Amino acid sequence: MSDAAFFESLCQQFQANSHIDPSDYERFHVKRGLRNADGTGVVAGVSEIANVRGYYIQDEERLPMPGQLLYRGIDLQELIQGFTSEERFGYAETAYLLLFGALPTREQLSGFEAFLDANHDLPPMFTEDMILKAPSPDVMNKLGRGVLTLYSYDDNPEDMTLSSELRRAMVLIARAPQMVAHAYAAKRHYYDNESLYLHRAQPGLSMAENFLWAVRHDNKFTPEEARLLDLCMVLHAEHGGGNNSTFTCRVLTSSGTDLYAAISAAVGSLKGPRHGGANKKVMEMFGHIKEGVKDWADEEEVAHYLNRLMDKEVGDKSGLIYGMGHAIYTLSDPRAVILKKFARSLAQTKGMLEEFQLYEAVERLTPQVMTQRGQKKVVCANVDLFSGFVYQMMGIPMELYTPLFAMARMVGWCSHRLEELFTPGGRIIRPAYKVVAPLRPFVPLDQR
Repeated sequence: MSDAAFFESLCQQFQANSHIDPSDYERFHVKRGLRNADGTGVVAGVSEIANVRGYYIQDEERLPMPGQLLYRGIDLQELIQGFTSEERFGYAETAYLLLFGALPTREQLSGFEAFLDANHDLPPMFTEDMILKAPSPDVMNKLGRGVLTLYSYDDNPEDMTLSSELRRAMVLIARAPQMVAHAYAAKRHYYDNESLYLHRAQPGLSMAENFLWAVRHDNKFTPEEARLLDLCMVLHAEHGGGNNSTFTCRVLTSSGTDLYAAISAAVGSLKGPRHGGANKKVMEMFGHIKEGVKDWADEEEVAHYLNRLMDKEVGDKSGLIYGMGHAIYTLSDPRAVILKKFARSLAQTKGMLEEFQLYEAVERLTPQVMTQRGQKKVVCANVDLFSGFVYQMMGIPMELYTPLFAMARMVGWCSHRLEELFTPGGRIIRPAYKVVAPLRPFVPLDQR
């Protein structure tokens, strides 16, 4: 039997013995996706780190509201207004806030930035042995393996005292941009047949500046690009304990495993197209829309194409309109609102206003199309609708969209790990599954 025939028979056997009746989920009151029937999330813990607000409950009914995201109780829009009005980079300040629970003083921020600055470099021979000798066509895959491998470069990786965990987390946050940049350089060299450029971090540069320095052949970037990337990193830094990758980190942490295992698992979660990988899917979808819609300004033609997307006739035939809808946000995603404003300004500068207006049309028309199809859920644009477009206008390759997300979210994951480890009430996270397999006897091999 050929390999193809062998695996075809195995697939058939799996399918024949692996059917679950969809009605069982309702019959046993299963909260699929850990979501309640009204769309709210199952409460799995208590956290002080971030609050994601997209609806309110009145008379036991879930009602829409403009979205709000708070970092340690501070509205994200106020936080961004605070550092942008002073023309400062904000990611390090945001990282300090998320990790330690309070905004830093000038002296505290300076010390924190100095520590990050001193720890950007990867361990000696890490790039050569870990990245270049085993390159990957996917940067997220390499980042996950890179984080996991850092365990071997840690003198005492199982020391879970607060001091050690804080230091380990801060070093990982500092190193993430270099890991992503070098993984991308290896991918570009070994899989795209381009020249190999490896750049070291430069002392005194912000995280965003160092990343742009490291991923560009000529090391050139503008102050405007660096500040916009810094803003994107702040927007992606944290999004509550219930999102898939952060919950993954907390699940692993609850078992008592090390930081590298927990964060590597979170990277793997974020890689999925239903989570962090959605920004790439948005760009792929718009590639299809641009080809399939002759007149981008014709809203009727755009709406018709959106219907075809939902009918699984075009695009990746998933039936999804990527970048639209969110598990919590209803009327608006505050990250998308902020990013859209900067996207519009950048599009005007880059001469890409017509393309930006196409994004606006999809944002405006998708809820109408869904309503006409009988869908009652209130949907809005999420951050992924505009983040990839902003990266595209900045000349950042699509392969880096999700790794950038992971690089920024590193601080959110580490904050939740610390909270899971060092606050009361921690127990290993273990939800239940209702087993529907019937009892049956063992049959001897010769009688099967």
